[in-house]
Amino acid sequence: MKVDPKALGKLLAGRRVAAVSGTNGKTTTTHLLAAAVEASLADPTEVVTNADGANLHHGIASALATHPHASIAVLETDERVVPAVVELGAPEVLVLLNFSRDQLDRHHEINALGRGWRKALAAAGDVGPVVVANACDPLIVWSAQPARRVIWVDTADPWTQDASLCPECGSVLGREDGRWACPTGDLVQPTADYVLDGDTITDPNGQAWTLQLQVPGRFNLANAACALAAARVMGVSAEDALRGMAGVTSPAGRYATGTFGAAQGRLLLAKNPAGWAESLPLATSEPVVLAIDAAAADGRDVSWLWDVEYEQLAGRTVIATGPRAQDLAVRLDYAGVDHLVIKDLAEAFRDPRVLAHDGPVDVVATYTPFQKLRKLGGLA
Repeated sequence: MKVDPKALGKLLAGRRVAAVSGTNGKTTTTHLLAAAVEASLADPTEVVTNADGANLHHGIASALATHPHASIAVLETDERVVPAVVELGAPEVLVLLNFSRDQLDRHHEINALGRGWRKALAAAGDVGPVVVANACDPLIVWSAQPARRVIWVDTADPWTQDASLCPECGSVLGREDGRWACPTGDLVQPTADYVLDGDTITDPNGQAWTLQLQVPGRFNLANAACALAAARVMGVSAEDALRGMAGVTSPAGRYATGTFGAAQGRLLLAKNPAGWAESLPLATSEPVVLAIDAAAADGRDVSWLWDVEYEQLAGRTVIATGPRAQDLAVRLDYAGVDHLVIKDLAEAFRDPRVLAHDGPVDVVATYTPFQKLRKLGGLA
């Protein structure tokens, strides 16, 4: 791209493109969708994807350049890059997962990102992508409105802290029977085409499909529901899509178990309050390790720590590690959670409590320490 500033558009040209974006779940959903598409093909090498999660312009260009002959591209796309991919790549399908506060110093107000998506979809017009969108997220619904066609997915998303106000008029949203609506009528939750209930997805034809995933958590069932809807847009049968998604185990190191000297750790990524709300219930070991940093990829503003319900860890031992472990320790202190601070990541796994644990300890980490732990644990 340094040599040719138009390289990204050239690398996207001539391929069937599926793009996946949203604050949480991009990487896993991209892996699920890529696996679903690959399962329908005689030659899976026809699919190129940025499997390591490099989702900015250079990362996408790098993945595409490595597989110049792949006819299908399934691309994890950073929220800021969505307009460029819509303009340059003419995606067949665009999956929009959710919006929540993330990397506050970089993304600032999430409504601004939503406006960028709306403008890109409006500009694409009749040649724009089919959008698969989370009907439970008001900002996603508002952002997807100009698309030529939207397939709505009811993901049963319980996270509402970033969805209090109507994106159209600013009124406080009302909620009744699990559905949201603006009191002025400017925006209401759309009727879903796909509905997730537990591990069952009901499609637009009323047929129910059971998910059998190897990745844990309610949120990954929601990711899979969106991936299934997108795969169907691309002509993949539900049977092939479900078979492919069932083979996904640890996308880009998520949920994988690493070896750290004499200890083992299962890695969970949580980048923001919405991610921590989903990940903390999965961390059941005693002790549990929480790793925090505030590098550029994490977001330098750590005020979000106060929006995470760490109180649920009361009665257990927490090891706070990473460069910003002291910030986390203050939050844990106010939450009444017993904890100790070991800033060095490797040293945290030499603590007697970790070594005494039978089996892997659960490790919840922000992005930068997560990547360091993948390397330390032999997973990267």
